[in-house]
Amino acid sequence: MATIKQVISRNDLKEFIDFPYDLYKGDPNFTPELFIGQRDLLKDTHPFFQHSKASYYLAKEGNKTIGRIAAIKNGNHITYTGKKDGFFGFFDVINDYSIAQALLDTAKEWIKMEQLDSILGPVNPSTNETCGALIKGFDVPSPVMLTYNKPYYPEFLEKYGFRKKMDLFAYTMLGKEVPKRFSEASGALEERLKKRGIILRKLELKNFKEETKKVKEVYNKAWDKNWGFVPMTDTEFDYMAKDMKMVLDPDLAFIAEHNGTPIGFSLSLPDINFILRKIPRGRLLPSGIFKLLLLRKKIKNIRIITLGIVEEYRRHGIEAIFYARTLENGLKNGYVTADASWILENNLQMNRGLESLNAHIYKTFRIYELPLNGK
Repeated sequence: MATIKQVISRNDLKEFIDFPYDLYKGDPNFTPELFIGQRDLLKDTHPFFQHSKASYYLAKEGNKTIGRIAAIKNGNHITYTGKKDGFFGFFDVINDYSIAQALLDTAKEWIKMEQLDSILGPVNPSTNETCGALIKGFDVPSPVMLTYNKPYYPEFLEKYGFRKKMDLFAYTMLGKEVPKRFSEASGALEERLKKRGIILRKLELKNFKEETKKVKEVYNKAWDKNWGFVPMTDTEFDYMAKDMKMVLDPDLAFIAEHNGTPIGFSLSLPDINFILRKIPRGRLLPSGIFKLLLLRKKIKNIRIITLGIVEEYRRHGIEAIFYARTLENGLKNGYVTADASWILENNLQMNRGLESLNAHIYKTFRIYELPLNGK
């Protein structure tokens, strides 16, 4: 008979992190997260827990782990939105609905005890990290910082009573060359913008600390009206920037400025999941670190992870220039495909822009919601 156990000890946390490695064993489309990265993300020393809290649970059958879940209270979300939402995340389970139900029941009771009104998820642990249940696109691996899960997860969540809150789209594009008309049009547009004092330039890694401040300024302005947005604290933003710097390709990160004031930002990352799929159980030692170094040049995909413009500068064509520069530099550096994600389903301008580049949706992720007053 299965039991639900709260994660308390260091060994419990190790089991919590390790469970997906066993659940997805043999699945060529699963990418193991780096163990050390997951451990740091889940520990209460992570910047997220300066304003939030979480409780982790394992489903056990004897000594065997058969499921896991996190119940999360995001203090910044509550303060920023005024909504008393709770969240669940890090949800993985064997193909047995009764085990999934027991895990979700446990998370729900914890969230109720925190006097919250609803549950959203999955988020790991917030929309600033990986989030959403994959509902379409199980036939290919997810790129860096996108989720992957068993096809039965959406069925389990909906059977429990969760309903769609928001869909998130992942587009794929690129090929042998950037369409000539697109490249020429964006180049002419860039020249016109220069005359108005608007320039686009690459991120300067030698001034990374100062550049991070500019990016953060854009981030908290450009995304503030997007569904699910919660501003990151300075500590959270710096923590994430430091992580991303380790895999950053300086030819794929851009800032737009108007007379020196930052107004836009675009960041694409090499899809290091290509390498992580070759690192057993997410352990860098003894040989994983060498795979990271040796295989980096074999990465052929990039993920356009974030692209935003301060509201008053939208519809000036800056987005198109960001895309053009990213795709041109990506091809020059040996990448052959690009993923643009994730895009909110209600972000019509961004979706139409990607469709104009002959991009198409190849993965869809879903954030679910469950009101607590009726269950």
